[in-house]
Amino acid sequence: MDLLHNTVQPYDWGSRTLLPELMGEPPTGAPQAELWMGAHPAAPSRVLRENVLTPLDRVVTGNPEGELGAATVRRFGPRLPFLLKLLAADAPLSVQVHPDLAQAQAGFARENALGVPLDAAHRTYRDDQHKPEMIVALTPFRGLCGFRASSDAADLLDSLEVPALRPYAETLRAAPEPQALAEVFRAFLRPPAGLLGAVARALAVAAEGPAEARITAYDRIARAYPGDSGLLSALLLRYVELSPGEALFLGAGVPHAYLSGLGVEIMASSDNVLRCGLTSKHVDAEELTRIVRFDAPAARVLTPRDEEGEEVYPAPVDDFRLSRYLLRAGEPWRRLTLDAPQILLCTAGTVTVTSSGQGLGIGPGRAVYVAAGVEAGLEGSGTVFRATTGTAERLG
Repeated sequence: MDLLHNTVQPYDWGSRTLLPELMGEPPTGAPQAELWMGAHPAAPSRVLRENVLTPLDRVVTGNPEGELGAATVRRFGPRLPFLLKLLAADAPLSVQVHPDLAQAQAGFARENALGVPLDAAHRTYRDDQHKPEMIVALTPFRGLCGFRASSDAADLLDSLEVPALRPYAETLRAAPEPQALAEVFRAFLRPPAGLLGAVARALAVAAEGPAEARITAYDRIARAYPGDSGLLSALLLRYVELSPGEALFLGAGVPHAYLSGLGVEIMASSDNVLRCGLTSKHVDAEELTRIVRFDAPAARVLTPRDEEGEEVYPAPVDDFRLSRYLLRAGEPWRRLTLDAPQILLCTAGTVTVTSSGQGLGIGPGRAVYVAAGVEAGLEGSGTVFRATTGTAERLG
């Protein structure tokens, strides 16, 4: 059992206040976008081993079965298969999609064969893994997730009263839905001159005074990313608001963008992102349109199911499993021993993680790593998120 020392990522879209407020720390004045908890090589957590702070990825590779358990190593290899984050957004993130496992493996091999360096700005596939993910809101959380029905998208375009949008609205109404969305999406990646400016001006007018939440969100995007064609792609996506405790699961090929709020995010440990816009990074339009699923069902807002006091957020993958404990003072000690690695993250109150008669007290924004098979328990008063693999089994 180890207290995690984690890295904060200072991406430009990050909030300057949400993470400091959660953790009870003074703001630095810089954006604090994501707190990473895990063994991703880009920013691994560190743990104290033999009085030395050691990156968790190095700890795992040094003793895979001891840290992960034999079942996890057989299924995923000698690596921690999930990455846990606290995400704090104050500005829109890029519109993006992630490949499925077969697409990631093929794309990674293809770029390797072409000799594209892993750190090249134009590289699309950084590894050979998929990247399903889930976000659970800690505050009111806003985002874009999956395509609208084509008729709804057409109605939104018409409501802006931009003449140059009419042909796209007509296409959305005339063609079969997946085909119509694909055709308009591809066209929006390379819009004709003048269209972006006209849409931005129309959104600014529509957002004056009382306006739908989605219109206000699109106007905010236009102001944050002037001249970026990702604005047009965003118009085709569903606007979603999450209340605290609600979640979204995002599978392969589903375009999405988080807009604002604080949440707990978990994902398969991968760095494969194909961007549609709202970014200064590389946009591979050809590969993007091959990966996007225009027929994907709408993502549902999820609530957890209770399993003997553990609230589990359902996800159709085994790379990760995310659950939540709402603890009250004086309640019995919760046994947490698993045959898989786990990370325990406190988001409210004060709780104690115990193992072998010793306890680690943690408050909001602090986390503990528990290796596979280690006897562990939980007590206190607060909220704890538990991240592990989807194949984990209780021990004892």
